[in-house]
Amino acid sequence: MEEILANAETRMQKSVESFSKELSTLRAGRAVPTLLDKITVDYYNTPTPLNQLATITAPEPRLLLIQPWDKTALKDMEKAILKSDLGLTPNNDGSVIRLNIPQLTEERRKELVKVVRKKAEETRVAIRNIRRDANDQLKAQEKGGNLSEDELRIAQGEVQDLTARQTDQVDKMLEVKEKEIMEV
Repeated sequence: MEEILANAETRMQKSVESFSKELSTLRAGRAVPTLLDKITVDYYNTPTPLNQLATITAPEPRLLLIQPWDKTALKDMEKAILKSDLGLTPNNDGSVIRLNIPQLTEERRKELVKVVRKKAEETRVAIRNIRRDANDQLKAQEKGGNLSEDELRIAQGEVQDLTARQTDQVDKMLEVKEKEIMEV
């Protein structure tokens, strides 16, 4: 029983961490290096994350500076940024790439909020699926004679509490990100 609960908690925490990483890559009008975490560059015919090929800094609130360690990869980095869904145009001066982060329009902010809400709901669904799996495993233990009905009820209550805590955490993260996006 304890093993089932521990496994469920670990899986739920991983879902929340994944949601957190997902949020950090969403553009909220400010330049943050994590914005480029999902971009992979074709570096010597090997897909390599951009953040492993360069130093990415935000010297100003609306500017990202990408300093590659290998200057020959500049063109490939530029292509990867253009192909990404970020909608940003890189400025390459031969030694660094500058990415100007434009001010978000009201319409774009609302679209981003919808995207964030969708990702939050996907995370909640994942958490509820983990709850269902844990409850199924507990019921199987009860049928096998390893748990009494009372122990099953108590364990299911613990699983429900765990689910509620994790979904509350997702809701709080969602609220913070929505405020960040809608902030002008």
